[in-house]
Amino acid sequence: MMFPAHPRIAIIGSGAVGCYYGGRLAQHGNNVHFLMRSDYEQVKQHGLRILSPLGDFDLRQVNCHHSTAEIGLCDLVIIAMKATANEALLKLLPPLLKEKTMILTLQNGLGSDDFLARHFGSERVLGGLCFVCINRIAPGVIHHIAQGQIALGEHSGGPQARTEAMAAEFRRCGIECRVEPSLTTARWKKLVWNIPFNGLSIAAGGKDTAAILADPVFEQRVRDLMREIIETAGRLGHAIPLSLIEDMIERTRTMSAYKPSSLIDFLAGSEVELEAIWGEPVSRAKAVGIEMPQVEGLYQELKERIAGR
Repeated sequence: MMFPAHPRIAIIGSGAVGCYYGGRLAQHGNNVHFLMRSDYEQVKQHGLRILSPLGDFDLRQVNCHHSTAEIGLCDLVIIAMKATANEALLKLLPPLLKEKTMILTLQNGLGSDDFLARHFGSERVLGGLCFVCINRIAPGVIHHIAQGQIALGEHSGGPQARTEAMAAEFRRCGIECRVEPSLTTARWKKLVWNIPFNGLSIAAGGKDTAAILADPVFEQRVRDLMREIIETAGRLGHAIPLSLIEDMIERTRTMSAYKPSSLIDFLAGSEVELEAIWGEPVSRAKAVGIEMPQVEGLYQELKERIAGR
């Protein structure tokens, strides 16, 4: 499958991530169609507003739809919904797919790529990891706080010509994008940040990233979790340098008082991506005889917090 010159693109999951990246693609002339639920009327009438340190912009005319049948066949489907809702994709995706439609999942954690490959074919599936601070602050209004890079990889192996072409188009649209030689290694690399900061923000009773790093006890716990994830990934064949710990912590200090997405979901009473981010890494490690006591302890804490919410 080649990445076409003028792709028709569907965004499935039009929250902060879907609207930001879909908005960037549309801003630069791409034919982007958003599956909208709660924000449909607002966006249909008033468009999308993106507030960003790279420059604010408005999309006055937005292709928003109630159903994927209404969107129709596309060249690229970008999935930005929570991994907790993946079963819904079995009904949502078929109306969008033609023979050479590509599926790019921007979801967190482990397992979504495999789920899509199992149901729709590995050759269709790419994964993207979003390193971005972003919140939806009102219907149709997205606040991009910092960063924004996508790390892009193929489910079925190493990069292809289409991977490079997709990355080039993202860059043209103002999205920093790099191509990863191994999607699974890249996913473990992102877990090095997601597991401690998303998890401790909930386990610590609602602390943002600045508050976590301001507490020496929690900062040490971040470091211990990160080290365990990196060492586990290495034993599974995914080499990640320990220097990433200091790099990620210093980058996080620049985010100021950022509330991770899992904390926002938890406070809103929405589903938290418990299995994709914490449960699946522990399960994969255990399957080959590797224990992750730090991560598993946090996983159990989060289960209790969520159950008692």
